[in-house]
Amino acid sequence: MTVEFPLEPFNSGVRNGTAGSKMMKILDDLKPEAAYFGEQDGKRGGILIVDVSRPSDVPRLAEPWFLNFNAEVKFRVVMTPEDLVEADLLALGKKWG
Repeated sequence: MTVEFPLEPFNSGVRNGTAGSKMMKILDDLKPEAAYFGEQDGKRGGILIVDVSRPSDVPRLAEPWFLNFNAEVKFRVVMTPEDLVEADLLALGKKWG
């Protein structure tokens, strides 16, 4: 999951000291497997590793960022090596190749 923060309201949150506490509150609630923050396309951004087991997880994960920071949130589906084995690429190659 990627999060991209527009300059406002994040700048105001930095100036008044609320940005960090809001971010920690969100992270404490979401409990990502990992979270990294830095520059994304010239803006503040973050990459969070989260488990989306059902489509209904998306609002729970995205809304805190939307509502607190007017952030843009994107999801990318990734697999572990075990997931890739379970996908059975050989069978798919035989069927569709």
